[in-house]
Amino acid sequence: MRILILSCNTGEGHNMAGKALMEELNSRGHKAWMQDMMLLAGNRTSRMVGGGYVGLVKHMPGAFHLLYKAGEKVSSSKHKSPVYYANTLLAGKVENYIDRQRPDVIVTTHLFPAETLTCLKRRGRLLQKTVVLTTDYTCIPFWEETECDFYILPQKAMIEEYVQKGIAAEKLLPFGIPVSRAFTLPKEKRQARIDCGLNPEVPAYLIMSGSMGFGSINVFAELLFRQCKKGEQIVIICGHNKSMEKTLKKQFGGRSRVHVIGFTDRVSDYMDACDVIFTKPGGLSSTEAAVKKIPIVHTAPIPGCETKNLRFFKACGMSLASKKMEEQIAFGKKLVDDGEMARQMREAQEKHMPPFAASHLADFLEQLCQKQE
Repeated sequence: MRILILSCNTGEGHNMAGKALMEELNSRGHKAWMQDMMLLAGNRTSRMVGGGYVGLVKHMPGAFHLLYKAGEKVSSSKHKSPVYYANTLLAGKVENYIDRQRPDVIVTTHLFPAETLTCLKRRGRLLQKTVVLTTDYTCIPFWEETECDFYILPQKAMIEEYVQKGIAAEKLLPFGIPVSRAFTLPKEKRQARIDCGLNPEVPAYLIMSGSMGFGSINVFAELLFRQCKKGEQIVIICGHNKSMEKTLKKQFGGRSRVHVIGFTDRVSDYMDACDVIFTKPGGLSSTEAAVKKIPIVHTAPIPGCETKNLRFFKACGMSLASKKMEEQIAFGKKLVDDGEMARQMREAQEKHMPPFAASHLADFLEQLCQKQE
């Protein structure tokens, strides 16, 4: 079975979900690979689209919120938006790529490729089944104008929202958001701390910056450090943000209890090693944390879909949240000090978060290919 996973370089969540599915499929002996659709138009286009989106979200969140709200108002299943027509410009390049690669099924983790695939289907230029893998706990604007064959949702609770937007219920499959297999394999906390180079006897806080930032992470980390009066440890994962990593290492140089990490493929290990995670409510990062069952404190969301992600997690008891840094830190310390409170949150995560979404989706894709044959 050959599975093409089309993504777009606008934040790492979409890519990580695609990689988790790719990991599962390839482990079963299939051929699965990811392709940034914008790269088909050249490196410059990919950088422009990805950089423009991430820059807007990081540096002008208010403007992004206005655009998101405007999208909600004009989004409709009855007509196509400018977003759709912009993505049809890549239809020829995507069609040529598909003809060369000859996948059996196409999965997309992003709206933009879904729009392009919809265009090809409407023109009768696409024979393969198309599967959308959504990565937020809401129906973001413009999903309803796409015409793919199936939509993988994070939760059953999202089905009604998608139906109300005009997507047929029989297309909606609430398998969950795929996460890497490592997040489903718990490691004993003491051993995880040793493996991560931490003091095995002392609680640890994990701060995840995310691919699109965390706000004033240096200020937050300093406030948290000052509250850690019992020798608690702090781990800050900066990802690909080299500038942030450099700033934080300079700020906390000589403070052995603060560990500043750049890009790492051991996020799962650090979640096992730590007692609480501070993270903004991105769909993928929040799902990874909940699958790992580490107590979550959500920081201020990017206005739009992350606001709704946060609302869902809070309503299910899977996280605590505040817009104020002082309250976020107070929540984190309470989760460390109050074992019963942390236990209740882990139970809520276990109840509401499907851990094996990648496996269920891989099963479905295998069945889909068998029916096509």
